[in-house]
Amino acid sequence: MAATLSQNLLLTVPLAPLAGALIAGLAGHVVGRRGAHMATILGVLVSFICSALVLNDVLAGARFNATVYEWMNLGGLKMEVGFLIDGLTAMMMCVVTFVSLMVHVYTIGYMEEDPGYQRFFSYISLFTFSMLMLVMSNNFLQLFFGWEAVGLVSYLLIGFWFKKSTAVFANMKAFLVNRVGDFGFILGIGLVVAFTGSLNYTEVFAKGPELAKLVFPGNDWMLVTVICICLFIGAMGKSAQVPLHVWLPDSMEGPTPISALIHAATMVTAGIFMVTRMSPLFELSDTALSFVLVIGAITALFMGFLGIIQNDIKRVVAYSTLSQLGYMTVALGVSAYSVAVFHLMTHAFFKALLFLGAGSVIIGMHHDQDIRNMGGLWKHMKITWITSLVGSLALIGTPWFSGFYSKDSIIEAVHASHLPGAGFAYFAVIAGVFVTAFYSFRMYFLVFHGEERFHHKPFPGEHDAHDEHGDGHGHAHTPHESPWVVWVPLVALAIPSLLIGGMTIGKMLFGDFFADSIVVDAERHPAMEEMAKEFHGAGAMALHGLTALPFWLALSGVLLAWFFYLKQPSIPAALARTFSPLMRVLENKYYFDAFNEKILAAGARLLGTGLWKGGDVGVIDGLVVNGSARAVGAIASVVRLVQTGHLYWYALVMILGIFGLLTWQLWPFLSSAVVR
Repeated sequence: MAATLSQNLLLTVPLAPLAGALIAGLAGHVVGRRGAHMATILGVLVSFICSALVLNDVLAGARFNATVYEWMNLGGLKMEVGFLIDGLTAMMMCVVTFVSLMVHVYTIGYMEEDPGYQRFFSYISLFTFSMLMLVMSNNFLQLFFGWEAVGLVSYLLIGFWFKKSTAVFANMKAFLVNRVGDFGFILGIGLVVAFTGSLNYTEVFAKGPELAKLVFPGNDWMLVTVICICLFIGAMGKSAQVPLHVWLPDSMEGPTPISALIHAATMVTAGIFMVTRMSPLFELSDTALSFVLVIGAITALFMGFLGIIQNDIKRVVAYSTLSQLGYMTVALGVSAYSVAVFHLMTHAFFKALLFLGAGSVIIGMHHDQDIRNMGGLWKHMKITWITSLVGSLALIGTPWFSGFYSKDSIIEAVHASHLPGAGFAYFAVIAGVFVTAFYSFRMYFLVFHGEERFHHKPFPGEHDAHDEHGDGHGHAHTPHESPWVVWVPLVALAIPSLLIGGMTIGKMLFGDFFADSIVVDAERHPAMEEMAKEFHGAGAMALHGLTALPFWLALSGVLLAWFFYLKQPSIPAALARTFSPLMRVLENKYYFDAFNEKILAAGARLLGTGLWKGGDVGVIDGLVVNGSARAVGAIASVVRLVQTGHLYWYALVMILGIFGLLTWQLWPFLSSAVVR
């Protein structure tokens, strides 16, 4: 096996989806609906096959780290396109392309009647290209290009139904919140360039020990701490960490396929991937790691609480994504980077499965998304029911399911950590197990079991009047299983959701798969070493999991959801009335949106109005532009008085002028003569 990879093979991976996006986007009216989905699916399929070949070569020891194209050289600072292919990149390439392929196939059925069919396929293929450029980069410039590209395309996708005011508001919200995070991100990159003189990962990481000795100019902060926190602020935006999480639930305004792609394998995982790639820098600052740890713990626990009260099927899964991203971030904070990306991988499969399963339910329910209007769907949608159950069991960390191996590893890593904040983080991830099980199976039981509530529709539903396709189905109906292009991806995603965790945990966490991708200072951060001592194989881990606290917490959450929503549904209603102040806090999402809209946005509007009226209208227009014109007019009106047009007047002025000039010239002589 060659020690390096083929550059042409690597170029094919991102360029194949890009070609499909261009065909569907620019020639969609020529190739038609069938041509658009064939071109984009073929492009992503080729990309997935090439990614699988790359992963196979990487497992055999092949690596690639080189420039593909040099854009410009400014005073020794190289700006280039390049690829860094190792275990981390190869895994991400396969996850992104496989999930994207399933979403593309699923979209054929889900968007069948949508007039923007070709445009949607173009967007999701372009989204895949952007994410691949991000994960394959070997330098900060290309990383930033992919980072901004996924943000831009997500704006287009979230607002895909641009005639809906809520979709327009949601995509603008996502765009603006991500710009806040990206401001910190670009500051971090700027500091890296300023103090290392390079954009290349390898060169920057090599200068890490030098950065660790420097302080930030003007104070005694460690420079590397400032750099890492700035970079992580970028990750907080992309990976939706508190308080920059507010855009993610609203992204549900986009079509369900893109919800799956954003939440499972692309945009929200970019921040987790970036911090993992930057592990040589983060390992130099315990302060930055503690900051990451606490932010992740807050997100994991408190976003899970919000999932309990949601009635929109997609929003339940969305808050689940927020909570699981918090788990990944907690793993990053305790230097368990391999565990974080391991959970990223397993989560990508079962979260895509849950989103696409939710979309299948929405199709079967004629686009009603309110889980209070469902119930008993297992009899009508058996494939969706079984695959959704697999996804839910994986999400709550059931032993032998893929989510168990990654989630349990995160809990163990936090337990083994001694960083400041690790105690709170351990409580958060342990409590989050119960919360996750409760809201996941609340949704599962309300949707698939119990009485069939869709005949009478006791609740109007948030999307009855303005559902995804604008047809407002409000009539009685019988649900039905989705077409094969919808359920085949569900089955394909259910298989790795069940098996991939146990198959890969040994090599990914305790083998050498990430050996040259991730740097951990085992002396200062021994969590992974301590976990390795206790690992005796995937089977033994699953058997031990049956006796561990997380399993019993998850089981308790499932049983409580069953009792509350199938046996005694009056209890949740009574609790909601009893704890109405707490319910108001949860319903208002901890008032983050209210604070942003009424304080930050109102303040920004006030500042903007002041700058507009005071600065633009008052100073620039009123004083500089209009003031200059008025001054010229005033001077001209005075000068105009002496421009009479009479010859005798001009002669008099000339004589007076000559007299004045002579007086001014002769005055010194006249004054000296008078003195004498």
